[in-house]
Amino acid sequence: MTPRVQRTTLLVADLERSLRLYRDVLGFAVAFIKDSDATSYSYPTFAIPHGARIRFATLDAGAVPRVLGLTEVTGVALPPPAAIRLTALVLEMPDLKQVLPRIAALPEIRVLPGGELVTHDERRGLEVAVWDADGHVVVLYEL
Repeated sequence: MTPRVQRTTLLVADLERSLRLYRDVLGFAVAFIKDSDATSYSYPTFAIPHGARIRFATLDAGAVPRVLGLTEVTGVALPPPAAIRLTALVLEMPDLKQVLPRIAALPEIRVLPGGELVTHDERRGLEVAVWDADGHVVVLYEL
Protein backbone atom coordinates (compact mmCIF):
# COMPACT_ATOMS: atom_id res chain seq x y z
CA MET A 1 0.00 0.00 0.00
CA THR A 2 1.36 3.40 -0.95
CA PRO A 3 0.09 6.85 0.02
CA ARG A 4 -1.69 9.07 -2.47
CA VAL A 5 -1.13 12.80 -2.25
CA GLN A 6 -4.53 14.47 -2.18
CA ARG A 7 -3.63 18.14 -1.84
CA THR A 8 -1.45 20.77 -0.30
CA THR A 9 -3.31 23.36 1.75
CA LEU A 10 -2.01 26.89 2.24
CA LEU A 11 -3.24 29.32 4.89
CA VAL A 12 -3.95 32.73 3.38
CA ALA A 13 -5.12 36.07 4.73
CA ASP A 14 -7.27 37.01 1.72
CA LEU A 15 -8.79 34.32 -0.48
CA GLU A 16 -9.69 36.62 -3.37
CA ARG A 17 -6.14 38.02 -3.45
CA SER A 18 -4.72 34.47 -3.50
CA LEU A 19 -7.06 33.44 -6.29
CA ARG A 20 -5.61 36.19 -8.49
CA LEU A 21 -2.39 34.16 -8.57
CA TYR A 22 -3.52 30.55 -8.30
CA ARG A 23 -6.68 30.73 -10.42
CA ASP A 24 -6.29 33.74 -12.70
CA VAL A 25 -2.60 33.41 -13.56
CA LEU A 26 -1.50 29.84 -12.83
CA GLY A 27 -4.70 28.35 -14.21
CA PHE A 28 -6.17 26.33 -11.34
CA ALA A 29 -9.98 26.07 -11.35
CA VAL A 30 -12.03 26.58 -8.21
CA ALA A 31 -13.86 23.37 -7.31
CA PHE A 32 -15.71 24.91 -4.37
CA ILE A 33 -15.52 27.56 -1.67
CA LYS A 34 -17.22 27.15 1.69
CA ASP A 35 -17.30 28.77 5.09
CA SER A 36 -15.98 26.38 7.71
CA ASP A 37 -17.98 25.76 10.85
CA ALA A 38 -16.67 26.02 14.41
CA THR A 39 -15.92 22.28 14.51
CA SER A 40 -13.68 22.31 11.44
CA TYR A 41 -10.65 20.07 11.69
CA SER A 42 -8.60 22.99 10.36
CA TYR A 43 -8.71 24.71 13.76
CA PRO A 44 -6.64 22.10 15.62
CA THR A 45 -4.65 21.03 12.57
CA PHE A 46 -3.26 24.50 11.88
CA ALA A 47 -3.53 25.76 15.50
CA ILE A 48 -5.98 28.46 14.44
CA PRO A 49 -7.54 30.25 17.43
CA HIS A 50 -11.27 29.62 17.69
CA GLY A 51 -12.01 33.34 17.51
CA ALA A 52 -10.81 33.36 13.91
CA ARG A 53 -13.08 32.69 10.96
CA ILE A 54 -12.00 30.33 8.22
CA ARG A 55 -13.15 29.80 4.68
CA PHE A 56 -11.88 26.95 2.54
CA ALA A 57 -11.41 26.63 -1.22
CA THR A 58 -10.21 23.68 -3.22
CA LEU A 59 -8.68 24.04 -6.65
CA ASP A 60 -8.51 21.59 -9.52
CA ALA A 61 -5.57 21.21 -11.91
CA GLY A 62 -7.10 20.23 -15.22
CA ALA A 63 -8.73 16.82 -14.83
CA VAL A 64 -7.13 16.27 -11.41
CA PRO A 65 -9.61 17.33 -8.73
CA ARG A 66 -8.87 19.26 -5.54
CA VAL A 67 -5.06 19.28 -5.72
CA LEU A 68 -4.64 22.58 -3.87
CA GLY A 69 -6.47 23.98 -0.89
CA LEU A 70 -6.54 27.60 0.21
CA THR A 71 -7.76 28.24 3.75
CA GLU A 72 -8.54 31.89 4.41
CA VAL A 73 -8.06 32.89 8.04
CA THR A 74 -9.58 36.18 9.18
CA GLY A 75 -9.96 37.74 12.60
CA VAL A 76 -6.40 36.90 13.57
CA ALA A 77 -3.12 37.87 11.92
CA LEU A 78 -1.19 35.10 10.25
CA PRO A 79 2.43 34.91 11.37
CA PRO A 80 5.02 36.48 9.10
CA PRO A 81 6.99 34.09 6.92
CA ALA A 82 10.03 32.59 8.60
CA ALA A 83 13.49 33.79 7.55
CA ILE A 84 14.18 30.24 6.39
CA ARG A 85 11.23 28.92 4.36
CA LEU A 86 10.09 25.48 5.48
CA THR A 87 8.08 24.35 2.46
CA ALA A 88 7.63 24.95 -1.25
CA LEU A 89 4.88 24.16 -3.68
CA VAL A 90 6.55 22.92 -6.89
CA LEU A 91 4.54 23.21 -10.10
CA GLU A 92 5.35 22.26 -13.65
CA MET A 93 4.11 25.24 -15.63
CA PRO A 94 3.58 25.02 -19.38
CA ASP A 95 4.44 28.27 -21.15
CA LEU A 96 6.33 29.58 -18.12
CA LYS A 97 7.94 32.40 -20.12
CA GLN A 98 4.49 33.70 -21.09
CA VAL A 99 3.13 33.36 -17.54
CA LEU A 100 6.01 35.17 -15.80
CA PRO A 101 5.03 38.71 -16.88
CA ARG A 102 1.50 38.11 -15.57
CA ILE A 103 2.91 36.94 -12.24
CA ALA A 104 5.27 39.91 -12.04
CA ALA A 105 2.33 42.26 -12.68
CA LEU A 106 0.72 41.24 -9.39
CA PRO A 107 1.99 43.80 -6.87
CA GLU A 108 1.74 41.42 -3.90
CA ILE A 109 4.02 38.78 -5.48
CA ARG A 110 7.78 38.69 -5.20
CA VAL A 111 9.54 36.98 -8.12
CA LEU A 112 12.98 35.63 -7.27
CA PRO A 113 15.66 35.48 -9.96
CA GLY A 114 15.36 32.24 -11.86
CA GLY A 115 17.52 30.40 -14.27
CA GLU A 116 18.31 27.27 -16.16
CA LEU A 117 17.12 23.99 -14.68
CA VAL A 118 19.07 20.78 -15.26
CA THR A 119 17.40 17.71 -13.81
CA HIS A 120 19.14 14.65 -12.40
CA ASP A 121 18.57 12.92 -15.74
CA GLU A 122 19.94 15.86 -17.79
CA ARG A 123 16.63 17.33 -18.97
CA ARG A 124 16.85 21.09 -19.33
CA GLY A 125 14.45 23.89 -18.77
CA LEU A 126 13.68 27.02 -16.81
CA GLU A 127 12.79 27.43 -13.15
CA VAL A 128 11.79 30.42 -11.09
CA ALA A 129 10.48 30.86 -7.56
CA VAL A 130 7.88 33.30 -6.34
CA TRP A 131 6.70 34.24 -2.89
CA ASP A 132 2.96 34.66 -2.89
CA ALA A 133 1.18 37.39 -0.94
CA ASP A 134 1.31 35.31 2.25
CA GLY A 135 4.96 34.34 1.85
CA HIS A 136 4.45 30.81 0.50
CA VAL A 137 7.22 29.65 -1.82
CA VAL A 138 6.01 28.50 -5.23
CA VAL A 139 8.66 27.04 -7.52
CA LEU A 140 7.61 27.02 -11.16
CA TYR A 141 9.44 25.10 -13.84
CA GLU A 142 9.16 24.16 -17.49
CA LEU A 143 11.23 21.48 -19.18
